[in-house]
Amino acid sequence: MIDFIQLQEIVKKHLEYDRAIRTVDASGATLEAAVNEAAGLLNTSIRHLEYEIIERGSSGFLGAGKKDWVIRAYQRESVKKKKLAEELLAEEEADEAPVIIDKDGDAFAQCWRDGVYLKVVPPVGKGRKIYEAYALQALRDKNIHDFDTGMVERLVEEANGMYIKIAEFEHQPQNDSMASVEIDDSEMHVYMTVIPPGKGGADLTFEAYDSLLKQHRVYHGINEEKLQELADRPIYREKVEVAEGIKPVNGKDAYIDYKFETDQTKISLKEGVNGKVNFKELNIIQNVVQNQPLAVKMPPEDGVDGKTITGKILPARAGNDIPLPLGTNVHVGDDGDTILADINGQVIVVGGKINVEPVLTVEGDVNLKTGNIIFLGNVVITGNVEDGFSVKAAGNIEIKGTVAKAELDAEGDIIIYQGVNGKSGGKIRAGRSFWSRFIENANVEAGNMVVVTDGIINSNIDAIKSILCQGKRANIMGGRLRAGEEINANVLGNSTSGTETICEVGFDPHSKGELERLMEIKHQAEEELDSIRLDLQSLINTKKQRKTLPEDKEAYLQELMDKRTMLTEDVEKSQEGIAKIQEYMNGIQVRGKVSAAKKVYPGVKIWIRDVKEDVRTEYRATTFILENGLIRATKYEEPDDIAKKGLDGYSSH
Repeated sequence: MIDFIQLQEIVKKHLEYDRAIRTVDASGATLEAAVNEAAGLLNTSIRHLEYEIIERGSSGFLGAGKKDWVIRAYQRESVKKKKLAEELLAEEEADEAPVIIDKDGDAFAQCWRDGVYLKVVPPVGKGRKIYEAYALQALRDKNIHDFDTGMVERLVEEANGMYIKIAEFEHQPQNDSMASVEIDDSEMHVYMTVIPPGKGGADLTFEAYDSLLKQHRVYHGINEEKLQELADRPIYREKVEVAEGIKPVNGKDAYIDYKFETDQTKISLKEGVNGKVNFKELNIIQNVVQNQPLAVKMPPEDGVDGKTITGKILPARAGNDIPLPLGTNVHVGDDGDTILADINGQVIVVGGKINVEPVLTVEGDVNLKTGNIIFLGNVVITGNVEDGFSVKAAGNIEIKGTVAKAELDAEGDIIIYQGVNGKSGGKIRAGRSFWSRFIENANVEAGNMVVVTDGIINSNIDAIKSILCQGKRANIMGGRLRAGEEINANVLGNSTSGTETICEVGFDPHSKGELERLMEIKHQAEEELDSIRLDLQSLINTKKQRKTLPEDKEAYLQELMDKRTMLTEDVEKSQEGIAKIQEYMNGIQVRGKVSAAKKVYPGVKIWIRDVKEDVRTEYRATTFILENGLIRATKYEEPDDIAKKGLDGYSSH
C-alpha cells in the first residue's frame, strides 16, 4: 500500500506534468499537419487531442501571402485522469514499496512575463518544513521587495508545490533569459545552456524549456526532472544535459550452466563433527550416475532496441547461439538443451566438451595429494596406495604398484601388479575376483577367486570359490584361508613352528563368518542371562522374605527383568539366524579340496565342511578331500583352467 507522502508526491508529479503539457502551439501548412505536429509534441495520438485554431492558414496566390495554420492543442482530461489512475494502481500493487529519501522543503521565486511567482514545496519523509524567512530570502535574491506578504505566508503554510503569483512585474522583454540547445552527432545527448536575464528580464519556464526542445525535434529521453530543476534554480552559462537517448541493449549470448565443478584444480575439504578437516577426503573426483543432468544450455536472448532523442530506432543485436559441448558417454535430453550422462562414471571437461569417463586414472600414488578415491566406474592407479587411504569403485580397481595398510573396495575385480603388505591391518574386498603378486599380513575378501603368484603370508583370506597360489614361490604360510571350493598352492605351511596355517573349504565363507558371529552373540547373551538369573533369583527370594525391597533394590530388580527380556529376544533372534545359515550350508553341494603341488608341512590345519584334520606328517603333491566323513590325502589335482587364465591379460603364472 502507498502512504500519504507517496500519494502526495505522485499527485504533485502529475500536476506538474499536466501543467507542462497543458497546451502546445503547433503549426503546419494544413490543419491536419498542425494537428499531427501537436500530437507528436504531446506524445499522444490524434484522437486524444482537443485544440483551438489560433490562426487560419492560407495557400496565398501564386505562392504570395502563404500562411501556416496555427493551433493550440491539449490532451483530453479523461485520458490524463485514466493515466493517473493506472499509475496509482501500479504503484499500489508493486511488490516492493519505493524507498523514501528524506528531503527538506524548499522555496523558489521566478519572474515571469506576467508577474512574480513563488513556489513552496513540502518536505519529504523526515525532512524539515521551511520557515517564511526562507521564502522571503528567495524573493530578495530576485530583488523582489514589493509583494503580497499575506500570500507568501499562506503559501509557506500550504506548501502545495505550485507556482502562485504574488506580485506584479515590470517586464523588459529585451532582457529575457535565453537558452540554447546542442545535440551531439549521434542524436543521443542533448545539452542546454541558459543565459541569465538582465534587468527586468523574465525567467524561462518549464514550458519554455520543453517547447525549445520540441522546436529542435527532441521528443524522447527528456529528463523532465532536470528541466524542472532548471526552471526552479537555473544553472547559468554551463552546459547541462537535459535529454539522453536510449542505448540499444544487445541480447545475451547463449551459455552453458554446468551442474558440476569444471575447475579440476579446486579442492573441497570436509570438516568432521569434531571440527577437524580430513585431508584424505579431498572430493576431487566428481561421480555421476546414468541419466544425471550434467549441464543445461541457456538460450540466447533477444536484444532491446534503443531510440535516439529524435525517435530513430537503434536496433540491438540478438545474442549468439552456441553448440552443445557434447563429448563421450553423454546425450541430449528431450528438451534439446540438457546434457545427460550415458553411464556411471567421472564427469570431466576435455577440450571444452563434457565427457563421462568410465575409467579413472590416478597418475602416481594415492596419498594426501589425491585423497581417498571414490568412483562410479573403473579405477586405474599407476603408483601405490599408501597407509590409511581408501579406494572404492563401482567397477574394477587396477593398481600398478603396491598396497599398504589401506582399504580397497570394488564391486568388480581388484588387480594389484606388485602386492599387498597390510601390516596386520587394512581391508580389501572384491565383488568378483582378486589378483595380486603377493599378500602379506592383510585381510582379503573376494566374491569369486583370490589368485596370487608369489605367496600368501600371515593373512586372512576369504573367497566364495577358490584361493589359488600359483607360481615358483607360491607358498601359503600362516593365516586363515577359507574358500567355497578349493585352496591350491605350491607349499602349505612351513618347516618352523609358531606360524599356524588354517585352510577351510566346502562352505560359503561369508555364511560361515556370519554363523560364527551369530554363535558368538548367542554365547555371550546366554552367559549374561545366566548371571542375570542368579541376581534375579536372589532379589526375588529377598523380597519374599521381607515382603518389600528398598527403593534402589526395587529399581535394580526392574532393570534386571527388562535386561533379561532383551537378552532372551537376542538369543531367539540369533538362534533363528543360526538355523537358517546351517540349513543353507547343509544344502550346498560343494566337494571342497585343499591341494599342494609340492609340499604340505606338519602343523597345517585342514577343514572340509565340518570335518577337521591336523596334518602331522609331511605330504608331497597332495590333494585333501572329504570321503565317507573323513579327510583323505590323494594324488595332487591341478586347479581349473579357468582359474589359471587371469583377467584381461593378467596371468597367474
